[in-house]
Amino acid sequence: MPKITDQINIPIQEEIKLFEKKFYDSMKSKVPLLDRITQFIVRRKGKQMRPMFVFLTAKMLGEINEKTYRAASLIELIHTATLVHDDVVDESFMRRGFFSLNALWKNKIAILVGDYLLSKSVLLATENKDFDLLEIISTVIREMSEGELLQLEKARKLDITEEIYYQIIRQKTATLISACCESGGRSVNCSDENAKILHQFGELTGLAFQIKDDLFDYTYTNLIGKPVGIDIQEQKMTLPLIYVLNNTDSKSKKWILNSIKNHNKDKKRVREIVEFVTKNGGLEYATQKMEEFKEKALLLLNNFPDSEPKNSLKLMLTYVIERKK
Repeated sequence: MPKITDQINIPIQEEIKLFEKKFYDSMKSKVPLLDRITQFIVRRKGKQMRPMFVFLTAKMLGEINEKTYRAASLIELIHTATLVHDDVVDESFMRRGFFSLNALWKNKIAILVGDYLLSKSVLLATENKDFDLLEIISTVIREMSEGELLQLEKARKLDITEEIYYQIIRQKTATLISACCESGGRSVNCSDENAKILHQFGELTGLAFQIKDDLFDYTYTNLIGKPVGIDIQEQKMTLPLIYVLNNTDSKSKKWILNSIKNHNKDKKRVREIVEFVTKNGGLEYATQKMEEFKEKALLLLNNFPDSEPKNSLKLMLTYVIERKK
């Protein structure tokens, strides 16, 4: 049986193949060091989920064209830039099982490469007078920066509410997926109303995607089968933890907050928090919220006629909440 990602790709197989070359071309530079680094980036590309959203939404509403390829490149340039910057901020030396860019070329070069990729995204839009796409990506860059800074502020104070958590993940994660879907529609000249629906669809999908990522912290295990608890070690307040903090007695709440603030590097203590959150319904609550976002996103697709690309978008939603990593 074909993998779900292969099934999703069926309506856009040729477009994705052609996109890989166009994306590499969009990063080219006259600086040999930059070209070496961009080759390194392209060789280690991920599942290309974001370009898939661009092509599927475009194909659902019209004919894929050069503007669609530019939209996908814009999004992927921004996504790649944020990954490069994130690895520096998080002092991470691995990315998808390979050394990260900052591990091989140090922080200064990594930051400059990230800046270069962001500038290329803006230039690609302005050079082609894609001002609607420029507005979308400018908003994305601003929102992602705000989301990261809000999360850092809340990690210091540990006073995050469920409402603020949704605001953070909407800005950090969902904004890029909503931009994929809206720019896919805009590239084929869809109506403003349809662009708005696609934006909402992408946002809901992105919220579900991030909650799934947060659940991995409690279910993904290390070599000896223990939950990793990386988010807790980094003082990130995610939905399972927020739910339990809001629904436990004051003594337990005090113990959890003190553990995160002062003992977040103690692996035994982190494991105890993971177990406490798991036993007290945190994972069930987060899973329920993730399913709710998925169902709302599915309902929005009812605004469009049935087609292969629409079926692939439905499959994409299933993949988002059932993926294993």
